[in-house]
Amino acid sequence: MRVDNCFFCGRPAWPSKGITFMRNDGKSFRFCRSKCHKNFKMKRNPRKLKWTKAYRKNAGKEMTVDSTLQFAARRNVPVRYDRELFAKTLKAMERISEIKARRERIFYKKRMAGKRAREVAAARKLVADNEHLLPRLRGSEKRRLAELAAERGVDVEELEREELAAKATGKKTKAFGGEVKRLRVRTDGGVEEITESFGGVVGEDDDEDDGFEDEDDEMDTD
Repeated sequence: MRVDNCFFCGRPAWPSKGITFMRNDGKSFRFCRSKCHKNFKMKRNPRKLKWTKAYRKNAGKEMTVDSTLQFAARRNVPVRYDRELFAKTLKAMERISEIKARRERIFYKKRMAGKRAREVAAARKLVADNEHLLPRLRGSEKRRLAELAAERGVDVEELEREELAAKATGKKTKAFGGEVKRLRVRTDGGVEEITESFGGVVGEDDDEDDGFEDEDDEMDTD
C-alpha cells in the first residue's frame, strides 16, 4: 500500500481518502482534503502559508537534511517479489521510523533551546521602553507600606512590588482599598462612624454594648 503525500500541505494522503486532480497534460495531483484542493485552485503559494510543510521547512522548523528522509523518496524501479526481501523491508521501515522520531525530538530540543531566555529579554525590553505607562505609588501609599512592613517585619520593596502588580491587574490588596467607612444611626438617636473591611467590621469588639437591641430580646419582651 503506497501512501502519497499531499501536493499542497505535505500531509499523508491515505488510499481512498482525499482528492486526486488530473490535469490535461496527464499529471496527477494528490490532495489530502478539500482545503488543500481549494488553495491549489486559487493558485496560492504553499511556502507562504504557515500550516504547510513547505513553510515549516523553509522557516527551519523541520529537518530538511537527514539520511532517514531519503528512504521516503519514490523509486519507480520494478523489483521481483521476494518473501525474504519483503520481510527485511518491513523490519527496516520500523527501525527507520524509530530513528527518525528520535532525531526529530533532538532537532526540536536544539531549536527551542534558549527560548525562555529570549522571551524574558523581550519582556524586559518592552517594560524598559514603556516604563512611563506603568502604575506608580503615591507618597502616602509609600509611607503606609513602610509602616506595614515595619509591623510585619518584611521588606518594603516586596510590598511595593505586590502593590504595583495589584494595580496593574486591577485587584485590591490588604494594604489599600480593603476598608470602607459608614455612618450608622443608633437606637438612641446618635450617629456612629464604623469601618468595615472585606473580612468584617474593624474596631470595636462584638461583646461590647453598642446601643442596639438584639432580636432575641425583642422576642422575649413580646
